[in-house]
Amino acid sequence: MAERSRARAFFTLLKNLTLAALLYATIFGIISLVSDPNMAAKGKLGIPAFLDKTGPHELIKTTKAGVQVKFASSSKTVTINPHANVFNRPVSAVKIKDDFMGPRPHVDTEADLHMLVEECRGTYAGLEKMRNVFDCLQFFANEENKYYRLPESPARASAQDPRKAEYVDADGHNNTLSHYVSVEDAIAANGTTIGSCPGPIIPYHVYWTGPATWRVEVFIKSYLYTQNLACSRLWLWLDSDKNPKAVHNMLTKDALFARFLPLVERGDIILKAWKFPSRIPFPKDDQDRNGFGYYSTPGKPNADGEKVVAENMVEDSNGQQWLVLTPKQMTFLPVAVSDAVRFVVLHMHGGAYFDMDVLMLRDMRPLLLPKEHSFAERWAAHAHPGDYNTAIMSLTANSSLSSYLLYGGIRMGVNFHPRILGRMAWKDGRDQEFLMLETAAFDPIWTEFNWDREGRCTVPCLRDYGAAFKGKQGALKDEWESYDGPQLEAVDLEGAQSRELRARLAGADTTPTTIAKRGRNQDSVPSSAAAPAQKVDHADSFQATLDEEAELRTAGVVSDYILAEDKFPPNNRTLENFFRGAWTYHIHNQWLKHPEPSSWISVLEHAHDDFFAGTRTNVYGEKWTGPSLMPYNYWPEFV
Repeated sequence: MAERSRARAFFTLLKNLTLAALLYATIFGIISLVSDPNMAAKGKLGIPAFLDKTGPHELIKTTKAGVQVKFASSSKTVTINPHANVFNRPVSAVKIKDDFMGPRPHVDTEADLHMLVEECRGTYAGLEKMRNVFDCLQFFANEENKYYRLPESPARASAQDPRKAEYVDADGHNNTLSHYVSVEDAIAANGTTIGSCPGPIIPYHVYWTGPATWRVEVFIKSYLYTQNLACSRLWLWLDSDKNPKAVHNMLTKDALFARFLPLVERGDIILKAWKFPSRIPFPKDDQDRNGFGYYSTPGKPNADGEKVVAENMVEDSNGQQWLVLTPKQMTFLPVAVSDAVRFVVLHMHGGAYFDMDVLMLRDMRPLLLPKEHSFAERWAAHAHPGDYNTAIMSLTANSSLSSYLLYGGIRMGVNFHPRILGRMAWKDGRDQEFLMLETAAFDPIWTEFNWDREGRCTVPCLRDYGAAFKGKQGALKDEWESYDGPQLEAVDLEGAQSRELRARLAGADTTPTTIAKRGRNQDSVPSSAAAPAQKVDHADSFQATLDEEAELRTAGVVSDYILAEDKFPPNNRTLENFFRGAWTYHIHNQWLKHPEPSSWISVLEHAHDDFFAGTRTNVYGEKWTGPSLMPYNYWPEFV
């Protein structure tokens, strides 16, 4: 019995040891398999787990709604339908024509601004055409030969003396050249240089406060997509009154703006620190038209040789007059600083000002070249001749009109609202110097939105500002009610190939833990102060790297496109029919909305992305030759 008990104990021990060995071998094998990057299990996306968490991550999980994926640049999980998503959805259901505007206008082309106004307004008092936006857009789109003209050679902008130009650095050499480079010798903007302009370089001003958002991105891309870059400069004024490090932060710590740093390096974008000036140079008002109200007896010169010649106005020993703001007046300015910024920067630098929710559709240069190029837009369909909207505005620098408007804002209690200044100008008989373009030029649905439209609706017919963001089938009713163009050519959606991987910033590190190298400009800090940003984690959007997209395809998360599976199917929207003829489209602060796939704004984004990737042209048939740009981020709810 004792021997039998010992044998039973031995076999029991042997069995337990065998089971333990098998269990150990199994655990070791699983650990080895998971640790081997070449043996990644299907259903897992091979992305490093740098999401500020520890332990394994379930990066792909199949659910009834689709496949859940977590991308490296976002902490959010998104659900992807393998047969209809942003990686395989065709851009359009019809053949796209990108170069519908024809060749870009000659660099010296000027628009007849008075013709543009009168054709779309009617008479000054009658306003017979003001509410007919459709006909106005038709004129803009089809009658360039009437309102565009190329002056005789001696009168062209390129033939003028750069030393007398109203713009700072109009010749690219601080206005030291005796003549501009010839049209034949001019160099177009390219991958290594911004090029040279055979004529004045015009500044485009925008104002921004805080970190960059999609609003900044879409504006800058629309500028790069449409403008003559060798002959334009985008001045991005950052509010340094509130944040003295605004420029430094944008250049070194802003994950979204990092994609534009090569354009800062090339010179396209100039970051400027906005600090409200306490004194502004003014020209003398020899004809007593600007409302300065000169004193009959100027004050006595102070220790600096300056004497008071009018309220808020001093004259230095050289005869230069200055608008001087009191400390009390300065405390009022931040209340509506953006209203004031546009009048100050245009008076001091000239060019054009744009609100950041304006998207450019055409080359603005012909509107800005005429000798008298001061204009803004009408406030919707308001009939009062002083009801301006200055979301887009141009003024001649250091001119009588710019001085009058700027001084008037101070005189009106430091109030720069356009309708306040506009009615002041009308009362003083100066409104017709400040041309009022109708809404078709810059904001074609404003009249429709306010139910003031007469005649046919525009193409597309959108009745609210959120409509351009909608992409679901049937979401927009009667958007083509006024279209009478040719039949659009359909493409084979069922046989459409999956979209190729999107282009990425050439040579840049696009992982979410770093930012591309910073650029330099006159307001930037030394490059040694640059520091890498933390993990990119945009609040509402994310990036997808090339490796991630490749993994999705390998794992079957991106499969053949099936039209019936798509909540946002491609349709017949293309930029060719997006308010053709208008120079801009005004979004009107619809920034809480994200553009749905296949919406009009999504169509615009695809045009931009594919242009910068080199696969499509812009509206003038031009290929992008500049630095590579990262595409728009994805919206998690629409992947």
